[in-house]
Amino acid sequence: MHQVTISGTGLWVAPQVITNAELVASYNAHAKQFNQQNAARIEAGEVAAMPPSSEEFILKASGIRQRYVIDKAGVLDPERMRPKLTPRPDDQISLMAEIAVEAAQQALQNAGVAGSDIEMVICAASNMQRQYPAMAVEIQHALGAQGYGFDMNVACSSATFGLEQAINAIRTGQVKKALVVNPEITSAHHCWTDRDCHFIFGDVCTAVVLERSEEARSANRWEVLGTRAATQFSNHIRNNAGFMSRSEDRNPEDRDQVFRQEGRKVFKEVCPMAAEHISAQLQSLGLDAAGVRRFWLHQANLSMNQLIGKRLLGHEPDFDEAPVILDEFANTASAGSIIAFHRHSDDLQTGDLGVICSFGAGYSIGSVVLRKA
Repeated sequence: MHQVTISGTGLWVAPQVITNAELVASYNAHAKQFNQQNAARIEAGEVAAMPPSSEEFILKASGIRQRYVIDKAGVLDPERMRPKLTPRPDDQISLMAEIAVEAAQQALQNAGVAGSDIEMVICAASNMQRQYPAMAVEIQHALGAQGYGFDMNVACSSATFGLEQAINAIRTGQVKKALVVNPEITSAHHCWTDRDCHFIFGDVCTAVVLERSEEARSANRWEVLGTRAATQFSNHIRNNAGFMSRSEDRNPEDRDQVFRQEGRKVFKEVCPMAAEHISAQLQSLGLDAAGVRRFWLHQANLSMNQLIGKRLLGHEPDFDEAPVILDEFANTASAGSIIAFHRHSDDLQTGDLGVICSFGAGYSIGSVVLRKA
């Protein structure tokens, strides 16, 4: 069995910013128009009126102040309320592959590794742009990587589940170097017209290079001490869109064809699950939460991270103990914990311990325990 090291990370940031003020103005304009057009049905009790949103509500509910997106105009258009993306011909690199390659190139540079050195590419994200060919294979081709690639989807835990697969492949000698990319174009599968969640998501892509520890030469290296993954079925976060929708004569605008959740139930059920998951993993490694220098938690909701941190540490974690990036990026699905790790790991010292943990639909929870090399 080989020891595994994370030797490089990369981050692609979407080019446009939507502030809470802009988002609220767009949503409220759409809601006002909807309520006017459906006044009679609303009066008859056939349709529910769309309630207004506010900046105060968004900040209190989530801690989010803005988000990055690929297309701002489409999302903010009260007549459209979704990004406007341009179809690409098959001989042009796909949008999801393009942003993954940009993040991957940064990670490869930080690791001091060439694309041709990579023997395994995992594209792990909450939604894939297409069914096949696999996005990972297109990314592999664009980078000049060797070996093989495949896609995987475990919703917001996709990144940590992907890391576990890459780590296990290196441990067992199947490959020497692997790349995990997390292209999250969440704006395309988000419901921008639902007041309870219209503010949640943003677009981004992260990338992680992993290799045998004896071959890692980068300045910022993290030794993998252990991984853990767990799933438990729940309907409380769901997206029913899929290749069978057209055969069911479904309207792509149907509410269940995009992201939806029962937020209060998710909060109540996932927070204790995540805290217990991390605690049990640390215990299995002969460690405890008090000895962990930093937690890079899934960036879905500020209150969730505060509660999980409090359950682990006995007090609400400060920014140094559990960095927060969702105020800037919003919820970026599987990429959130990796952004936190990418942005807030260089300052730690040799021997410091850290935990990357994500959780999401499924329910799914994935975690990686690391030690600074």
